[in-house]
Formats: sequence, structure tokens, C-alpha cells
Amino acid sequence: MSLQGTLKDFGIGDILQLIGQQQKTGTLLVRSKDQEVRVGFSDGHIIKAESVTRKRKELIGAMLVRSELITETQLEAALETQRRTLKRLGDVLVSSQALTAERFQAMMQLQATETLYRLFTWKSGTYEFVQEPVEPDAEAIQPLRAETVLMEGFRMVDEWPVIRQKIHRDDLVFERIKALPQPRFDEGGGELGAIGPSERRIYDELSLGRDLRKLVDISCLGEFETCKALYNLVKGEYIRPILPEGAPAPAPGDQRLLARLAAPLGRLMASVVVLAVLGLVAYRAVSARHEGVAATPFADSAAQRHVSQAQRVRIEAALEVFRLERGELPERLDSLVQAGLLNPGELKYPWREEYYYRRLAARQFLLLPPLR
Repeated sequence: MSLQGTLKDFGIGDILQLIGQQQKTGTLLVRSKDQEVRVGFSDGHIIKAESVTRKRKELIGAMLVRSELITETQLEAALETQRRTLKRLGDVLVSSQALTAERFQAMMQLQATETLYRLFTWKSGTYEFVQEPVEPDAEAIQPLRAETVLMEGFRMVDEWPVIRQKIHRDDLVFERIKALPQPRFDEGGGELGAIGPSERRIYDELSLGRDLRKLVDISCLGEFETCKALYNLVKGEYIRPILPEGAPAPAPGDQRLLARLAAPLGRLMASVVVLAVLGLVAYRAVSARHEGVAATPFADSAAQRHVSQAQRVRIEAALEVFRLERGELPERLDSLVQAGLLNPGELKYPWREEYYYRRLAARQFLLLPPLR
């Protein structure tokens, strides 16, 4: 199987889902401007992810130093040994007891996942998948299911705008306001409430002068999880962000005024756009039914994907109308049928199974082709 195109026509989520569903083995090369990422698959699982154009600060050695797991002196000594012996950097660091094998493996895994999740932020670029044997690296990551990366990537994309409302600068520092509550656990041992292990870890790492960039490095949680933990701590009023000296503070009054003005205009524009989209898609759907094709799933997978993109626009439009009428999104897609916005068959067309839908918040949702 050879697959290539642009990210505007076929998003990274669709690509990962297709390769994962068909359990393909090969290499996916994604390019955007001066960036290039290679992703290796084995039977639909991701076994490697590397940035070909990775900057020096993103190299594993630099990551270990920034996270304060090793010192600059230890890295330089390990690199010198690596040049003389041709051993892998991880083996050199572990044999010299600079860090444990488990810690090095965890950092390799973090480096790979951060590379993968950044792909979801790319707005343009090209991709090419070549079916070929892929051997795991000696310092291999734990295989990742493509569907798992897909779901996590979309979750990040959906939640970033909310998080960035409070965590909006890389040079923010944070001050503790009050102590964290005692943890409460469910029957499975998971912590209940908005304060979990990530929030407690970040709270413990706070110290005078550590900005967001340093917290991302030292927490070893990744950029998104660090920012989300900080957002939850700020929202719960356990900490507060402090702007760097000399930075202009936002004008709360102006922001509230803009929000008040934008809200009714936004609802009006959304209603107009949604109604226009619904009208156009409904016209096309009626035309298609007259031609006798609407109820029959496509046999050709390429045709399915193209038709599915248009059908998802219709479902998304129906979801927006539902939200405008009820004030929140439905828990299930069949609520759109009960509301008279869609027919039952349109929740599957052009697939045999129903679209995957999950409500993330009152105004956020995840809609994907069937996860098979």
C-alpha cells in the first residue's frame, strides 16, 4: 500500500486511523516547511517516531540535562565514551550509573510521544506512507496503538484553547496560594477530583524563578500534561500565575467587554452558517437519494473517506444546531435523530458502523469515522 497526499486533504488523524485499522507495516514520512518526521509502524502499531530535523535542544541528551536527570558534565563524558566505543548513549549512561535503564526508557518514550502529538498541530504539509519492513531501534519505545495516539492527539487539540486562556505565556512563573487537599481514591485506586498525580507533581516542583518552560522540562510529563496540570491548579486557586517583570498585564475590563459583544454575534453567525450548511448538505443528500446511492455503503475505501468528510460536516452542523437549541451537546448521536435533525441512516453513512462520537464538554466533542 502506498499512500500520499497533503494534510489539508487528509488529516494526520485519518492517516493514523487508516494505517492502524489495516494493521500495516511501513514508514510514514510527514513534512511541513523545514520539519520532517518519520513514524515507523509494525502491524498497525507505532514502534518509532523521530524528527529528522530535530533541533539540538530536542535531542535525548539535551532533554536529560534540562530535566536535571544528568548534568552537562555527565552528558559530555557519555558522548565522548560513545564516540570511542560506538555504544548507544543509553547504554553508556546506564553503565556509568548516571541514571537507570527505566528512567532512560521513559524519557525515550516521552520524546517519541511529544514528536507524535506535535503532528496534530500542523496545519499544512505532505505525507507519504510506504509499506516496507520496519525494524525497531535498539533503544526502542513501547509500541503504541495508532487509535490511542489518535484519541489522545484530538483530546489535546480540543483542550489546548481552554488551557491557553490561563497558561498563555512560556515565561510565566507560579506562586503557591494554598495547600492541596488530601487525596481521595476510588475502588480501582485512581484519585478522584480535578487534583491528581500530575497536579501534585507540578505543585511540588514549583519554586521561585521556575517558569513554564522549566516546569515542562523538569516534570517529564510533556508540554500538554504540564500545562493542563497548571491550568487545573490555577482554576482551583491553589496557585496563581505571575507575569515576568515589565510584561504588560491583560486588561480584564476590555476582555469582558469583548466577550459580551462577541457572544451574541457569535451565536447569530453560528446560526446563519449552520443553517446554510444544513441546507446545502440536505439538498445534496436528497439529490443523492433520488439517484439511489444514499443507503448503500461504498465498497471503495477511498470513496468512503471522501464521502465521510462531507457527512461529518453535516453531523457537526446538526450538533451545533442541537447545542444552540438545548444549550449543550448531546451525550449520544441518536439524540440528533430524536430531535429531528438527522435520519438514523445518516449516523453511519457511508460506513456500515455508526460514527464514533464523544462529548468532551458542553461545547466540545470528538467525531471520527467508526473505530474498527
